[in-house]
Amino acid sequence: MLVEPEIPQNCGNVARTCAATGSVLHLVKPLGFDISEKAVRRAGLDYWHLVDVRVHESLPDLFAAHPEAAGNLWLATTKAPRPYSEASFQGDCWLFFGKETAGLPEWFREQYRQRCIRLPMRSEARSLNLSNSVAILVYEALRQQGFPGLLGEGEMAQAD
Repeated sequence: MLVEPEIPQNCGNVARTCAATGSVLHLVKPLGFDISEKAVRRAGLDYWHLVDVRVHESLPDLFAAHPEAAGNLWLATTKAPRPYSEASFQGDCWLFFGKETAGLPEWFREQYRQRCIRLPMRSEARSLNLSNSVAILVYEALRQQGFPGLLGEGEMAQAD
């Protein structure tokens, strides 16, 4: 779940992670870029057809459409009180990431304070790139669940 993403390249990289993992990509408006078919084709995103993209007008609209999200969510924020390694990702959990310049809205972080997690990093570093953060947490959630539906080996395994 990208809340008000601003940088199209980050969204493209996140979409590739979603394509590779079978994860749904939810986007909350406003978006800082165009995701029309023409724009996607122009950007050369040849994997876009593999991504289930759903766009929501606002966070309240998202929760109205998906009330189940409130019971199984995690918010990625540099302001979180604990590292992601303490999270137990269950089933179809919802991972929320904020816009590149400001992160998730404060009211949202406060509402789900106990579900806020962070990627450990040096104090001098402001944050990781959004698409890198998404990849780390998506793969950790899938790892905890045994990588459901994903191949665990490549073609080299057949040579043994």
